[in-house]
Amino acid sequence: MSQPPTKIHALELGPMENFIYLLEDTQTKRAAVIDPAWDVPSILNKANQLELQITDILLTHSHHDHINGIEGILNHTPAQVHLLKPEYEFWDHELEKPALHHGGDRILIGSTEISLLHTPGHTPGSACYQIGNDLITGDTLFVYGCGRCDLHGGDPEQMFNTLKNMKTNLDTNMIIHPGHNYSVAETTTLGAQIEGNPFLHFEDQQQFVHYRMHVHDKTRNEPYGPLSKQQMRIADLLT
Repeated sequence: MSQPPTKIHALELGPMENFIYLLEDTQTKRAAVIDPAWDVPSILNKANQLELQITDILLTHSHHDHINGIEGILNHTPAQVHLLKPEYEFWDHELEKPALHHGGDRILIGSTEISLLHTPGHTPGSACYQIGNDLITGDTLFVYGCGRCDLHGGDPEQMFNTLKNMKTNLDTNMIIHPGHNYSVAETTTLGAQIEGNPFLHFEDQQQFVHYRMHVHDKTRNEPYGPLSKQQMRIADLLT
C-alpha cells in the first residue's frame, strides 16, 4: 500500500496547550514546522525520529506563544520562514530574509503544495494553511471555538467575515487542525463545526461581535464541546 504524499504530525507543547505541527513531504522527507514554540528540543527530536529535514517554518500569526521557538529552530537548520505580508507589517519584527506571501499564494515543500488563506480577525495577517483536505487554522478557528479578538491586532468584525467566508467557500469534509487543544476533540471536520461551533451560527455581524467580545468567555468553559443553533436560541444568544 502506497503511503500518503503528505503527513501531518501534531505535538502539544507548552503551558497554553499549543499544537505545533510537523508537515512531512513523504517523497523527499522535507518538513515544515508550523508555529514553532515552547519546546524546540521536542520538535527537533520528533523530526529526527521521523528522519525528516526541516527546511521551512510556516507562521499562522505572530503572537508570542506561536513564534517563540523560531530562533531555536534556526539555530539548528537554515529553514525558510514564511508568513503573510500583512502579519509581518503588524508584527514589526526583523527576520532575516523571510518569505512574505499574500492570500491565495502557494508554497511547495518537496512535492507537497500548500495554499495560503488570509484569515484576519485574531491578527491582521492571520493565515490558514491548506494541504489537500487538511487545514491548519492557527488561532482563527478552534474545534468548537475561535480565536480571541480583544488582543493586540484583533478585530471581531474581520473575524466574523473570515469565518463566514470559510463556512461558505471551503469543503465541509475538510479536516480542521487548530492552534490549541481547547476542545473535547483534537481535530474535526468543517461540517461538524458548522453544526456545533457557536461562532459559525451567526448571520448578523453585530450579534457575533457582541457574543465574541462580551458573552462567550463568561458562558463557556474548556474543553469546548458542540453547541447547536437550537441550544443558542434557547439560551437567548441567537435570534
